[in-house]
Amino acid sequence: MRTLIVTAFVSVDGVMEAPGGESGYRNTGWTFKDIDFDPAAYEIKGREQEETTALLLGRASYEAFAPVWPTMDDFAGYNAMPRYVVSSTLTEADPRWPATILRSVDDVAALKETEGGPIAVHGSAALGKSLADAGLVDRYHLLVFPVLLGAGKRLFSEADKDKTLLKLTECEAYPNGVQKQVFDVVR
Repeated sequence: MRTLIVTAFVSVDGVMEAPGGESGYRNTGWTFKDIDFDPAAYEIKGREQEETTALLLGRASYEAFAPVWPTMDDFAGYNAMPRYVVSSTLTEADPRWPATILRSVDDVAALKETEGGPIAVHGSAALGKSLADAGLVDRYHLLVFPVLLGAGKRLFSEADKDKTLLKLTECEAYPNGVQKQVFDVVR
């Protein structure tokens, strides 16, 4: 079975919305505003491209990334790997960044059963919550930023469900206050 990794930039209060400057959110760009850049904190992002073998996105994140990521040298690894987008409404993939369309969480469960290496979920707050609620997430790669954002799309679901135990497998704090936290889901 393939490992499903949710990777996110997150505030201390769990918000993951618009970390890079996406429009429509009052705190957009919060990962670089008022927080000094430290390249060491982003080491995990390069490692993710090397270790994952497929990219999984929700429709909104896919539509935001498709016009931009194919032109970015920093994302060459992601641009070369298979991509999947989970959507019940998308009729066709963006030709600039082709992807296979999956219609449901059940389709993601079937994808996890195929041969291959880890699958990374970037952005995609609603998808990440649905996958976690369905018990499909195996690992979290989090860069936690020293900021409280209050409102915004959150990483974790508020569904009334049994607790999920996590095992911290890697952590590091950086001089700019960012913390890397890698958790495996305990089954």
